[in-house]
Amino acid sequence: ADVAVLMISSQQGEFEAGIAKEGQTREHALLSYTLGVKKMVVAINKMDHSSVKWGKGRFDEIVKEAHTFLKSAGYKPKTIPFVPVSGFTGDNLIKKSDNLKWYKGATLIDTLDSIEPPKRPTDLPLRLPINDVFKISGIGTVPVGRVETGILKPGMIIQFAPTNLSSECKSVEMHHEQ
Repeated sequence: ADVAVLMISSQQGEFEAGIAKEGQTREHALLSYTLGVKKMVVAINKMDHSSVKWGKGRFDEIVKEAHTFLKSAGYKPKTIPFVPVSGFTGDNLIKKSDNLKWYKGATLIDTLDSIEPPKRPTDLPLRLPINDVFKISGIGTVPVGRVETGILKPGMIIQFAPTNLSSECKSVEMHHEQ
């Protein structure tokens, strides 16, 4: 993935549980970074809840706390957009919300649309770490992995390291589509 969307509940008690030592919010941020997702957008959800009441104070409190644990996970919090939303009412997801007049930033969808995709290193030699190998009768051996650098096309002769065996790529599939 190129970008992670971290949903943080603004509801009193839920936010605090999520950022506790064993909290899911903290774990998901760390997991995203560990898996190599370097860009993140934080959606602060449930701004409509009765314990929050669309409050800027609660939003600012969450942003401040989130900066601390995101930095400890490896992210640069100053580069992360924080967007207040209500998934229940749809506020600030696609259209600006009258309930969040104090918020001057973009909606969640506009924030996601503004993120530049990373440049793919297609000019380098092919590097495809193999995650798994399946032997499928009638088809053959199917290695599964992710193209890190270079380009993979059907018909290419591929050399495997460290064995120096080579084979022809018969087809390329991504998410069950050729």
